[in-house]
This record gives sequence, structure tokens and C-alpha cells, in this order.
Amino acid sequence: MASYSVAVDIGASSGRLIMGNLENGLLKLREIHRFENEIIQKDNHFCWDVDLLFQEIIIGLKKCMKMRIQPVSIGIDTWAVDFVLLDDKNHRITEAVSYRDPRTDGMMEEVFKLIPKEELYLETGIQFQKFNTIYQLYSLKKNHPEILDKASSFLMIPDYLNFLLSGRKTNEYTNASSTQLVNAFTKEWDNILLDTLGIKKSIFQSIQRPKSVIGTLRDELVAELGFDMKVILPATHDTASAVISVPEQDDSIYISSGTWSLMGVENRFPICVPKALEYNFTNEGGIDYRFRFLKNIMGLWIIQEVKRNYEDEYTFADLVRLAKEAKDFSAIVNVNDDRFLKPDNMIEEIRNYCIETEQSIPSTPGEVAKCVYDSLADSYFQTVKEIEEIFEKTFSKINVIGGGCQNEMLNQQIAEVTGKEVVAGPIEATAIGNVVAQLMAIGEIADLNEARSIINKSFEVKRYISTQGSRN
Repeated sequence: MASYSVAVDIGASSGRLIMGNLENGLLKLREIHRFENEIIQKDNHFCWDVDLLFQEIIIGLKKCMKMRIQPVSIGIDTWAVDFVLLDDKNHRITEAVSYRDPRTDGMMEEVFKLIPKEELYLETGIQFQKFNTIYQLYSLKKNHPEILDKASSFLMIPDYLNFLLSGRKTNEYTNASSTQLVNAFTKEWDNILLDTLGIKKSIFQSIQRPKSVIGTLRDELVAELGFDMKVILPATHDTASAVISVPEQDDSIYISSGTWSLMGVENRFPICVPKALEYNFTNEGGIDYRFRFLKNIMGLWIIQEVKRNYEDEYTFADLVRLAKEAKDFSAIVNVNDDRFLKPDNMIEEIRNYCIETEQSIPSTPGEVAKCVYDSLADSYFQTVKEIEEIFEKTFSKINVIGGGCQNEMLNQQIAEVTGKEVVAGPIEATAIGNVVAQLMAIGEIADLNEARSIINKSFEVKRYISTQGSRN
């Protein structure tokens, strides 16, 4: 009888429950439930509605019950850096404030007054982004110290959802590593760093590795659902789960393409050298203590906002088609500029950037879309050069995984600007990585090598080749 595992994969714009199982040596996936996720405003902050997200998880599990399928396990992955705080009675005393909230403005510079930037990077190996957890917590320390004083537990978003499922509090390694508070070498909370910041160590949980079984469902959920199941930690950072699914690790750079583009390579140790700091690369934790040496690139968030600003008059497919028709238009924006993190109007922000940099100004939807796609491809090209400089080697392939790998025009653009073979797929990389981590935890898959072999056999990929060679 097949053992089904449920992957709860929640991104910045949507979430879904996907059930997976092994069948004749292949991994089979079935989507059970899909739902929207969006930032809401609460108490003058941009927040995630974590209560609603938990309700959607339960709705999805009830659909399993209606299908007469009883999963043996569940694992949750989400985006990184965001968190909630609980008091000593396990009541939530903060909203799940989004990384796009401006509360961290200026906090990075405040932290540097206490800890030199170079020292912070050497200890944690984490990319400097103004919304990292360390700056979110320091914002609370400066502006609402009473909240930190009252706090008893720090839980990141998947940790909190796991707590609601199981009643167990943990901090999972891959997501914890994104906080810029975990020592890259000991892989534990950096107590010296916390002391320097004046943040009490007692709120943090023991760091647990992916593939850990943390418990089973709370009794009241078992009564509501009619079944029990194991609650397992996958790589709870969605990119860490996605990277498990990269089918060709050797000689390949990956792009996990979605709301964000995470571009890098898998490595066995952190690289905290000055050049990596200069180029702002991160060393986030992966499964089996592998490191994701990568750069965060703003990603398809920009085109998502463009679509929204056009009041959803155009589909994403329409915007790709219109971008192709605007082939003679050319302008490049720096997609990693903070101005594109949460602007009032993305289209106007793009136009203003072009005005300020004395470039052609996109006026039609097609020109705006082409500017976005060209800018993403340019950012990927620059990142490839930086990775190859740091590793002192040339990579032959770029593996695009996740939902963004379905954009054939962008895949071909990446091949053209880099001169490298682009391997696109698997599409459901994050859910796949989530499921196989659970299957490893319950003993159905032996190890990561077997998991990747199964993934290679189970899912097709598309390949794109440059027609004209790379840019220099």
C-alpha cells in the first residue's frame, strides 16, 4: 500500500498542498488544494495572515479525508526571514510582519555600529538585505523593547505552523540560517552575536535538521480530521527544498525562479571570503548540512506587480507575447534596487528609473514587460560572472527550477546572454524536495543521492541552447 506524504508549500503569493508517493520507483504528485497568500495591513504594518494560512492547511487535509486517502506525514515549507513571537502562555504577541514592511529601514546601519559588517559576514556568511531577521528583531529591540521583554518563543513562519499542527516548538535549520543569527560553522545560534545585540537567547529553540520527525497532530486536530500523521521537518526554507530537486548538480548553476530568483550553486562548506561579501552572496543552510551559495534577485515579483498595476487586464502569457512584439525596445533596470521591493506603483517606479538613468522610457505594456525580462536576464548574466570568478571555474549549465521555469522566452534569453545550456524543470521543485525529505525521514528513500536519482527519472525537463553565443 502506498505511503502518501503531504507537502505544504507556501510562497509569497500562493500556497498549495501537494500529495506525493512512490510508485514503481517513480515519484508521483497530486495537487490537493491551492489558495492565495497576500500581504495585508494590520496596525500600520504589512503582515501575513498566518491564521488564514493555517485554516487553508486544514481545508486541504480535509480534502484528503474526502478522497479516502490517509497521509502518513506532512511537511511545511515557506519563504524565509519572517517570524512571530509567543509569550509564556504560547499566545502570539506579534503579527507575522512581512519582510516588505519598512520597519527595518535604517536598521542594518544601526547593527553595523555594534558589529562591523565584515565580522558579521565572516560569522554568518549571510547576504546583506535590509529585511533579514536580525534587522527585524533589532527594530523591535529599538522601537518596542517591551515586546521582546515579554517574548518567550521565537518561531519562524513554518515553525509556527508546525506548532499549530503538533504543539511542538522547533527552529528548523535551513530557515534559521536565513536569519543572519546562526553561525555558519557551528550551525547553531550565535550567542555572542545575540549578546551584542541585546536579544535574549532564551526565546530561540534548539535548531533541528531537515528530516526530523517532531511529533504527530494535536489531539483536537486528530478528532477534527479523523486521522493522525507524523509532522516532519523538510527543508522548511522553500529554496532549500527546491534545490534538492536540481536534477544536474555537477557543473550547473541553479535558479530557483518564482517571486524571488535565487541563483547559485550547492556547496559543502560556507564561502565567507571578501569577494563573496563584495558581491553580496549568501551561504544559507541546505539539507544534510550542504550550503546554498547564492544571491537573492528580485525575481518575478516585479512582473507580478506590473500585472496587478494593469488591474490584471493582461495574463502573464499576454505579457510575454507583448514583450516579444516589443523586440526593438531596450532599457535595463537594476532589479535588486530597494525601490522595487514594495513600491506604490511598479510601472511608475520602472519608468522613473529609466528617466533617472537616461534610458528609453517604456510606455506600452509590452515595453514594460520586455524591460522587466531583459533586466532579469541581465542580472542573471552578471551573477553568473560573479559565481565563476569566485569559484575560478566555468559552469556549462544553468538549471531553472520552480514555476518561473515555464517562461520559455526568459529561458531562451538566459541561454542567449550567458551562452550556456539552460535546463528548465522540474516545475514543482519545492514540493518535490519537501516530499522526498519526508520520504527519507520515514525510510522510503535511503538518502539524498537516491532521492535525486528518483527525481531525475520522474520528471521531464526542457533544454534551451544559445543561438549566438554569450556576451562578454
